[in-house]
Amino acid sequence: MVEFRFAEEKDASLIVNFIKELADYEGMLDEVVANEDLIKEWIFEKQKAEVIFALEDGKEVGTALFFYNFSTFMGKSGIYIEDLYVKPEYRGKGYGIALIKELAKITVERGCGRLEWGCFDFNTSSIEFYLSLGAKPVDEWTVYRVSGDTLKELSE
Repeated sequence: MVEFRFAEEKDASLIVNFIKELADYEGMLDEVVANEDLIKEWIFEKQKAEVIFALEDGKEVGTALFFYNFSTFMGKSGIYIEDLYVKPEYRGKGYGIALIKELAKITVERGCGRLEWGCFDFNTSSIEFYLSLGAKPVDEWTVYRVSGDTLKELSE
């Protein structure tokens, strides 16, 4: 049986390790700037996100980092999964679906209207997994992003 626990501030380095493993899996490790201090500040001090771990025999084998978003049409918050990751040696054992189900439970318990996440188009194994859960792609939307120097210039 899978157990879960919410991350605590003392888990900051573990969270960073999971972030780096996921980034490496996605071929984006060179883009990670997150560090323990930033995780402590933004997740635990400012409380802008939450992290849960999936555990096997007390060991963290998977994680999900999530935060609230808001739907003006629904008139209530939803939960957005920023990261969902299971260590490679634990994949295919039900930890991914267990994390999604736990997040669905949290979403319902908190009265939120939806659970959402993004997935790279090249990640066909994850896409197949999400479709098998009944998730529907939102093809009508394209995500736009401003960050780094462009964000700074736009703010001036």
